Amino acid sequence: MCREPFDNELSQTIWERKYRYRDGAKCHDQSIHDTWRRVARAVASTEGEHAPTWEARFYELLRDFRFLPGGRILAGAGTRHRVTLFNCFVMGEIADSVDGIFDALKEGAVTMQQGGGVGYDFSSLRPRGVSAAQAGTLSSGPVSFMRIWDAMCETLLSTGNRRGAMMGTLRCNHPDIEEFIDAKRDFRELRNFNLSVLVTDAFMQAVRGDGEWPLIFPIKGEEKRGDRMEAIWSGYAKPVACRIHRRVRARDLWQRLVRAAFDTAEPGVLFIDRINDDNNLYYRERISATNPCGEIPLPPYGACDLGSINLTQFVTGAFSDQAEFAWPAFKSWIAISVRFMDDVIALSHFPLPAQKEQATATRRIGLGVTGLADTLMMLGLRYGDRSSFAFVDRLFRQLRNSAYRSSCALAQERGAFPALQTAPYLKGAFIRRLPKDIRTRIGATGIRNSHLLAMAPTGTISLLANNVSSGVEPVFGYRYQRKIRQPSGEELKIDVTDYAWRQWRMQGLDTVPDHFVTAGELDGKTHLAMQARIQPYVDNAISKTVNLPRDTDFTQFRSLYEEAHALGLKGCTAYRPNPLRGEVLGPGDSHPAEVQCCSLDREGA
Repeated sequence: MCREPFDNELSQTIWERKYRYRDGAKCHDQSIHDTWRRVARAVASTEGEHAPTWEARFYELLRDFRFLPGGRILAGAGTRHRVTLFNCFVMGEIADSVDGIFDALKEGAVTMQQGGGVGYDFSSLRPRGVSAAQAGTLSSGPVSFMRIWDAMCETLLSTGNRRGAMMGTLRCNHPDIEEFIDAKRDFRELRNFNLSVLVTDAFMQAVRGDGEWPLIFPIKGEEKRGDRMEAIWSGYAKPVACRIHRRVRARDLWQRLVRAAFDTAEPGVLFIDRINDDNNLYYRERISATNPCGEIPLPPYGACDLGSINLTQFVTGAFSDQAEFAWPAFKSWIAISVRFMDDVIALSHFPLPAQKEQATATRRIGLGVTGLADTLMMLGLRYGDRSSFAFVDRLFRQLRNSAYRSSCALAQERGAFPALQTAPYLKGAFIRRLPKDIRTRIGATGIRNSHLLAMAPTGTISLLANNVSSGVEPVFGYRYQRKIRQPSGEELKIDVTDYAWRQWRMQGLDTVPDHFVTAGELDGKTHLAMQARIQPYVDNAISKTVNLPRDTDFTQFRSLYEEAHALGLKGCTAYRPNPLRGEVLGPGDSHPAEVQCCSLDREGA
């Protein structure tokens, strides 16, 4: 008889609502052990004659929440449902025509209907007021068309499909950038989108130098009027001739962006040059969008295959002077996790042929961790102090190196990813930071996966795993209530306690140790310092929110975004409670506000 692993009502409820396999009136998973067996058997089915061996290993990987695959894998693997096992996609370029726009809308609808979230770069759409020559009309601009996507997503949600989420991006030099920045000041607008501005190094330099900033768009057809300049633009492999529509003061535009984030929590920023400069596949693709939560920058039709190792399961002697982290066990589970995620690529259905082609050409995966903050507490370390940074350095160095060595071993067994060009790949900025033995091995045998690491928010799957702290975030609160919307539409309130806090209390202790710390007790610079400590070890990106108190000064808030760029981060999202979005966490009978469009009901993770 298998021990039931749930120790709270919310985790059990999440499993029953989101991951328990039901086919009509028939319930296939009698317990979560059946869910783990179902997923292990399905993923191992790609292993041919060795399937029984790997089924057993994958089950041990999943058991007791050691490894948390993306939500679509848990929900869909081994079922009859025609769904993708990939959480999110970046869609293809939106052609600047009515046919192109609605073709892209259709592709997004098909992808979301099958369970995938989507990211789009709307920079390819001409700005408001510009003539659409063939139709003899004036363009209404990218934000107007985003409202169509928003309505599509809302329509799918109303049918009971609660999986959708969208990311919308726009370049910082698009003529409609101010409209995009202010779009969500009206809380009714673009409710199913997360928004991020693609911020370039040149723009940040103009901000620092108090320079002018040209707002531009590629020249269409025989357009002659106006000043011109060459610039990199979404959808173009090389710099393209652009018309300068107008010039603004860079600092005014930056102030407007950060003020909107201060007031409404959006948009976030993506430092797009850094994303592209650090991209392992810089030699074949240019990225201009991410998945909805930002941890996977992707090319057109790219997909994210996500999974997270639960760090709390490797702590022995928690809260005692003998507390230790099981480094050898952690290393061994990394190798099995990489193999599991590589097998998912072969198993998954893809909504569009182009998505399958991109995924199989690059075999990107995004292995991450969850429970970091709880693990630090269990080891007697305070999130954000010097000792925690020393642990994080060792942890993420081992995660990176073990993952890359495992992918090299898979390449020797199965072959390298098809899009590998060894010479330029080895010249990539991230690859050059790897230990020499790994680079030598890539040169000799190739590597199975172009990218291997991503720090996802893990919101729902962390709650499933008895509410371990989410991703690499600090603990948001020790105790709170969470509202869960029932199928009937009614809201159910469930008491929630943090995993490490609950383990601490089970020892009969009430006092809060000095090394226990919540997000609200950390200043913004500590949040950024932790993200900056992790980023050099991550080839994709990090989903991280800098949570700040309501009384944070705007000048302090603005400086965080500037420091994020100076620290070499790929993006930044900061949040302070505001009238539109409310509190992230509150005491007693309150619950986390839905900061992003992908709430508990919609999130795929």
